[in-house]
Amino acid sequence: MINRVVLVGRITKDPELRKTQSGLSTVSFTLAVNRRVSKDQEQQADFINCVAWRQTADYMANYVKKGTLLGVEGRIQTRNYDDKSGHKVYVTEIVCDSVQTLVRSNSESQSAYQASAPANNSGYAQGSQSSYDDFGGETLNIQEDDLPF
Repeated sequence: MINRVVLVGRITKDPELRKTQSGLSTVSFTLAVNRRVSKDQEQQADFINCVAWRQTADYMANYVKKGTLLGVEGRIQTRNYDDKSGHKVYVTEIVCDSVQTLVRSNSESQSAYQASAPANNSGYAQGSQSSYDDFGGETLNIQEDDLPF
């Protein structure tokens, strides 16, 4: 049996770190995930409850803020409990194995780009044209005559 979930969405509020009685870190959060709609319909979102534990919870509490685009991988879990008035409450949530921030701020991206772009001692001839793309890799200007086919 397979129970895997992969979601991409925006967190709806700043995560709040909590600790269990045994000192385990946990964060419960809601992820707003866009739903596919036809081009003439207004965009809709599903709000999916998620929970993260241990180092993932610590990471989220320190680095994730409301509106951050997240990639979440985990499994669906259901549970139930009786509330204070005795009514049974059913909960379906994603238990996260992995949470990744997918968009960096411009200042982080710029500094990461500058740190990853090597000095121009790549060994290419002085006349060759090259530049660095947004991912830190090198882009070469290749002429059609240079291709072997």
